[in-house]
Amino acid sequence: MSKSIFRKKNIHKILADVASGFSDAEHSGAHLKKELNVKDLTLMGIAAVVGAGIFSTIGLASFNGGPGVTILFVITAVTCGFSALCYAEFASRIPVAGSAYTYAYASFGELIAWIIGWDLLMEYAIGNIAVAISWSTYFVNLMEGFHIHIPEYLTMDYFTAFKAHEAIKNHTAEVTDTIKQGALAWSNAPGFGGVKLIANLPALFIVVVITYLVYIGIRETKKATNAMVFLKIAIVLVVIAVGFFYVTPANWHPFMPNGFGGVMKGVSGVFFAYIGFDAISTTAEECQSPQRDLPRGMIYSLIICTVLYILIALVLTGMVSYKELAVGDPLAYVFTKLHLTALSGIISFSAVIATASVLLIFQLGQPRIWMSMSRDGLLPKAFSRIHPKYHTPSFATIVTGFVVAIPALFMNLTEVTDLTSIGTLFAFVLVCGGVLLLPREAAKSGRFHLPYINSKWIVPLVLIIGAYFLKDHILSMFTGKNAHENFPFFLFIILSAVLAVMSFIKNLSLIPVLGLLSCFYLMTELGYTNWLRFLIWLVIGLVIYFTYSYKHSLLGKEKANG
Repeated sequence: MSKSIFRKKNIHKILADVASGFSDAEHSGAHLKKELNVKDLTLMGIAAVVGAGIFSTIGLASFNGGPGVTILFVITAVTCGFSALCYAEFASRIPVAGSAYTYAYASFGELIAWIIGWDLLMEYAIGNIAVAISWSTYFVNLMEGFHIHIPEYLTMDYFTAFKAHEAIKNHTAEVTDTIKQGALAWSNAPGFGGVKLIANLPALFIVVVITYLVYIGIRETKKATNAMVFLKIAIVLVVIAVGFFYVTPANWHPFMPNGFGGVMKGVSGVFFAYIGFDAISTTAEECQSPQRDLPRGMIYSLIICTVLYILIALVLTGMVSYKELAVGDPLAYVFTKLHLTALSGIISFSAVIATASVLLIFQLGQPRIWMSMSRDGLLPKAFSRIHPKYHTPSFATIVTGFVVAIPALFMNLTEVTDLTSIGTLFAFVLVCGGVLLLPREAAKSGRFHLPYINSKWIVPLVLIIGAYFLKDHILSMFTGKNAHENFPFFLFIILSAVLAVMSFIKNLSLIPVLGLLSCFYLMTELGYTNWLRFLIWLVIGLVIYFTYSYKHSLLGKEKANG
């Protein structure tokens, strides 16, 4: 059985299946439309990346790390850059819609492909829920600017309102504006007995609208995305330009007030701000020239977003003290504090557009992952049904809408952000590892080719130097009461040692090795609790694989018959 669960799908077979019309498992004769070029893909990448992160999570990251959070943006960008190059290598060899799932099927085999597909479902679904909740916050604030008040109990989740009510009743927390709103929602909400009717209706609304747009076609999605991206980039540039004149350089001292540890506390939020560039790889079959344009789109969008993020972080921490930035809408807050209320209103409007565009790209990506898994028999056939008129994965798109919309009514933002980050990093780890398993190919005209740099001496040397300078920190992590919570870092040490030896013996390619190590390191920074939740999700996925997917795998049936 061990051999059969690691059966690999040949790259030539993957491409031949798509070319022969296998894209619709129900064989309706419909195909995905090829509508996207490198400009569209770059804008989609920016649309997916510049959103909730730059308008919300950057605030808490700046509060923890001070101006030094810019270092974290650079570290995260480099990490994502390694992963983007590995995605680009796969995209140039396997230009189909499955993204990391299909890449894992070709390099690691079916079980790992299922795990990564299941992981991607969590990444996109949980990420979409987080973005929908964030959009709701900005939309409510924008409506307040127009003197339209939406009752608090229709704009938040049940648990947040309950916690706020308990905090005020028992005097267990400082009464902030957020706690006041939550308590107000609880006291005003209709209900029966002790059960209150509290739900986030704006989050539900935006998911329904975006799902409809994705359902009716890639061309319509592309037009909406491009328009939203141009608008939000223009506003971000205005914010940077205006904010620059209100910067007080004294606010940049000390640069890392809480040390490097404080900077790294923002990993989840900052990495969440980068999630999305990989989602455009799910549109491979809708690209006019995927082997050339997909890699360019990913890399261009990553570079543009990194520059914008660093400038925004410097302006934010320069305009006010980092101590004031632990708010949900830092950009709007800073400009309101400096009495630039007109610009604050424009930022709120921009945030509504920006977060909607992120949701649009994620809602576009998830059905295409489901579609790819369905093609291979790992999910029911209905998931790869393509609409005869709109040429989109119709059933999968509708299911995605429900999977995101219902939890968005009731879930809390912090929990979903952390889960999204760990899921995405895991996908990056497997993609980087998958590239190491691919046979090296000579560069081909019109196709991206990952440059080969021999890691034989570089990786062992870097790890030896790192271990020497961090030896005290490393040793301290294995002592004390909660030493078990450092288990993820222990795994990182083992992985680093194995890769150092493998690099020396096998002359591995440097870029995927660095990508794998940097992504796994960021995973260790996301905390023991998130690792436990992530592992529980993977166990649920394995149960589904062995009870349904293993038996229905088309590749398994082919091998059994032949």
